[in-house]
Amino acid sequence: MTRKNPTRHRLQAVVGAVALAVVASGCAAVDDGGAASADADLTVLAGGMVNVTDPPGEPEDGGVLKFGAFSEPRSLDPAQTIPAVTTGGVELVNIYDSLMRFDSAAGADVPQMALQLDHDADFRVWTLTLRDDVTFSDGTPVDAAAVKASQERFAAAAGPDATLWNDNVIAIGTPDDTTVVYTLDKTWTGFAHALTTGAGMIVAQETGPPGKDFLPIGAGPFTLQDWSQGTSMTLAARDGYWNGRPHLDKVTIVYIPTTEVAMETMFNGGVDMTYVRDADDVRQMLERGLPGYVGMIAAGEVVLINAQPGHPGADPRLRRAMQMAVDPDTVGELSFGDSAFSGNQLFAGYSRWDTGVEAPAYDPDRARELVAEAKADGFDGNMVYVNGSNQAKKQKALSIQAQLGAVGITVDVQNLPTIGDQVRRVAAEQDYDLADWGLSVREADPLSKMSAAFRSGGKQVYGMYTSTQMDGLLDDFQAARDDDAKRVVMAEIQRQLNQDAPFLIQGYAAEYVAWQKNVHGVEGSSNSMVMLGEAWMS
Repeated sequence: MTRKNPTRHRLQAVVGAVALAVVASGCAAVDDGGAASADADLTVLAGGMVNVTDPPGEPEDGGVLKFGAFSEPRSLDPAQTIPAVTTGGVELVNIYDSLMRFDSAAGADVPQMALQLDHDADFRVWTLTLRDDVTFSDGTPVDAAAVKASQERFAAAAGPDATLWNDNVIAIGTPDDTTVVYTLDKTWTGFAHALTTGAGMIVAQETGPPGKDFLPIGAGPFTLQDWSQGTSMTLAARDGYWNGRPHLDKVTIVYIPTTEVAMETMFNGGVDMTYVRDADDVRQMLERGLPGYVGMIAAGEVVLINAQPGHPGADPRLRRAMQMAVDPDTVGELSFGDSAFSGNQLFAGYSRWDTGVEAPAYDPDRARELVAEAKADGFDGNMVYVNGSNQAKKQKALSIQAQLGAVGITVDVQNLPTIGDQVRRVAAEQDYDLADWGLSVREADPLSKMSAAFRSGGKQVYGMYTSTQMDGLLDDFQAARDDDAKRVVMAEIQRQLNQDAPFLIQGYAAEYVAWQKNVHGVEGSSNSMVMLGEAWMS
């Protein structure tokens, strides 16, 4: 359960101000078709399959599954694109497959395209055994040489998902066609998980180098048929897939501008599958009994703070002031109509990584003092908040705007029309003071995203503050041998976040990939990606 802030009784003045701002904005909730009720208890939601029942008979061949995606990938190159459901991961995993797969029921990484993965006593030498019957869509074999070449290409591209890999893998050996041996620079107990994402998505030699001439040639169940950028992508079933031809003829990914539109399209039968993560949207999917795959993610609702020189967030007093000025329960209730996922700890009570270390308490009086100190030293009191366009995000921004305004910070909220615009503004241009975001530190493998977003030089820092102390803690977490040892380190990571204040946490999230009740055979993997090689529709 999420820990509630014991000082919430003192928030009524702020709540009133935020509520007036929300009302004035004219925001309306998504119409749930009359299905809403109070039955869905989000606080007990866990990762894995939900509402999935036995299929009504044997699989049927044929049909086109339509997926209403969260956003369009910049590229289909797994060396350049983060393989996650929010950034094109469904497209990637169904074109390339992956060497390993995260099995949520087992809570472990299991062989997928590979046959077996073993390690030595120090977790520094890992041996991967390949199947001998796997080919790329161009007919060439997925042998040890192909795996090594693809992973060296992945490492050289130094994309956003490669930081942890490049910090650890020092050699890749190929003693025979079906064996790949990885030698690591230091102990990495969770190495297997890296093979469920970018490094485990093997591309053929003919794909070429990263860039505009890249060809998406993989070994997955589908191949790229058409990509109408900004609109949709169509994947066609592949006859030569190692696990047999898919039941579906095609998968069409539709790029819908907002979650609200995607949900309405699904409820009206326009798509067969879509993605949601806001508490009220997840509740609607549960109340309608829609089957789906859930991935629990820490820091799912955050506000990034740009700490680069020239931005207000470079002043640690202002970062800490904002920590104490914003109450996550207020944000949840007034933004999403629900505080079930609210909290300012990195990991809440739902998680095996919850350590009991509290985040900074709500303290607007101290926040005002710190803001006043910063103003005396030249801070002009203004910040720019880059935001998305859906109604819940607009209400979240208004909530934060009101709470920061109460301690002396004037926030200019800039609502961008598409998620792509927001990603470019924050991740590419880093042109913001504050930004709505989701760091998505996933339950199965927190190290990967923490390394990318918390570590000095990480690929997803986006101008946030980092520290050498945090770098050392991440190394300790990586080397810890079991969950108990990892939790000891995680407690120190929470304390370091309390001190550094690189971002504001409003709560966790449940990524819910939902599908219609006539869709069956969907498999889940890491980063909430879904595999459709065995999916079918009745």
